[in-house]
Amino acid sequence: MMNLFKQLFVGGTTVDLAHIINEGAFLVDVRSPGEFASGHVKGSVNIPLDRVNAQLSKFQNKKNIVVFCQSGGRSSQAKSILEQSGLTNVVNGGTWNKVNQFVK
Repeated sequence: MMNLFKQLFVGGTTVDLAHIINEGAFLVDVRSPGEFASGHVKGSVNIPLDRVNAQLSKFQNKKNIVVFCQSGGRSSQAKSILEQSGLTNVVNGGTWNKVNQFVK
């Protein structure tokens, strides 16, 4: 129960990002197509932040979802949008470079 409170109020510091990624999480880069083209995480899909609402069907039936961007700001917004749409399995991975270090 305490871990749940930490995730809700401390920003999810207890999330094991490496484990979630290694278990096959749906990796979503919410940067612009141009940013994505200049470098991205292997196996990730590009759904820019302004298209997340229109692409909700792509997030359905995923065990875990990791959203990320350049600095963590847009991915935080994407996480909020997805959670407001009823998805509870979304993790803000922060930067694409951070997520990239856990992808094999």
